[in-house]
Amino acid sequence: MDKKRILIVDDEAELAGIIAEMLNGCGYETDIAESAAAAYDLLTGKVYHLILLDINLPDGTGFEICRDLRDNSHIPVIFASARKTEDDRIRGFDIGGDDFLPKPYSMKELLSRVNALMRRAYGTVTGQDMSFGDVKINTANRTVTKGGKMIPLAQREFDLLVYMCSNKNTSLTKDKLISEVWGAFSDVEPSTLTVHIRWLREKLEDDPASPKYIKTVWRLGYMIEDPK
Repeated sequence: MDKKRILIVDDEAELAGIIAEMLNGCGYETDIAESAAAAYDLLTGKVYHLILLDINLPDGTGFEICRDLRDNSHIPVIFASARKTEDDRIRGFDIGGDDFLPKPYSMKELLSRVNALMRRAYGTVTGQDMSFGDVKINTANRTVTKGGKMIPLAQREFDLLVYMCSNKNTSLTKDKLISEVWGAFSDVEPSTLTVHIRWLREKLEDDPASPKYIKTVWRLGYMIEDPK
């Protein structure tokens, strides 16, 4: 999770392309969905850090997508739409939108809104060092060491570890972990998460059968417990 990923959901292909080019040039990664169906497909397979969401789509509305998202994800959402009545703005916020930007808008203002929401949601995590016990994580170069020894992790293992370490000493449900690491509408089974937790324990715990840090929270999920 080096660069922050943004999903642009807008059926105006030319505008979406301009936005993507601007955001890519400012250090973000972007994907474009020109319909609700395309947005759901992308959200099933990828993790995004922010969604720029139009309201009017050829096969649905941005309101419906946002409502579905809020059932299992806290991904920041900026509504960007030509629909700009007070009722539309209020509805957008009521169903979980974080910001509302009426069209037409300038790229400068859009970037400012995106940057501000990213800071509020994630802080300055790029290149941040994390740790628990004798395990150290560097998010900039995606490396993990234990007792000074490099530990190779697969992509999902690393992303899962970073997310859990970012929420250290907090119980995380299985659904939350799957949503944040595999994607908001992922069809990944809880057993897949269980296997990844076991792999992390085998690589990072002194006694994987009796983990000191990567704990199971009974009937809920998992957490990294580190009182330091």
